[in-house]
Amino acid sequence: MNTLFKSIILVTAILAFTTTLAYAEENYKIGAVNANRILQESPQAEAAIKMLEKEFSPRDKGLLAAQKKIKALEDKFNKDRAIMSEQERSKLERDLVAQQRDLKRNQDEFREDLNFRRNEEFGKIQKRVVVAIQKIAKENNYDVILGEGVIFASSKVDISGLVIDFLKKEGNAVSE
Repeated sequence: MNTLFKSIILVTAILAFTTTLAYAEENYKIGAVNANRILQESPQAEAAIKMLEKEFSPRDKGLLAAQKKIKALEDKFNKDRAIMSEQERSKLERDLVAQQRDLKRNQDEFREDLNFRRNEEFGKIQKRVVVAIQKIAKENNYDVILGEGVIFASSKVDISGLVIDFLKKEGNAVSE
């Protein structure tokens, strides 16, 4: 019985070893993508950036004009402070503080709106990138595509260029 038990263990070990070898010898096709590169080089991202610049440019110019106006008011206050009456000085100080507060509030709103729109547009692009990666992986018989968290990927497995080319062929349309 002892020899039978040893034989069963030996046969099991041989089967496990040969099965492991068969799996180890199977070749897997692995690819990696660099999401930052794709977002920098895709025509969709470039179009989104241009669209956001166009959309937010008037507000940005308005904020810059308000900053210049406040700066001019500060310069006037500092220059004429000594010759102003107490009433004029306190009125100008209140105006200056009110305008600075309004400018800060407007800058904060501008930043929030811009970030919201940027996240909205780049969220759409990220969805398109995921679809593009999945299509490329299926068309090219990849077993695994790695993304964020990859410490190193050689150019042999980096398919970022394929994804960018796919997105270029797909077109520049940003909205879906």
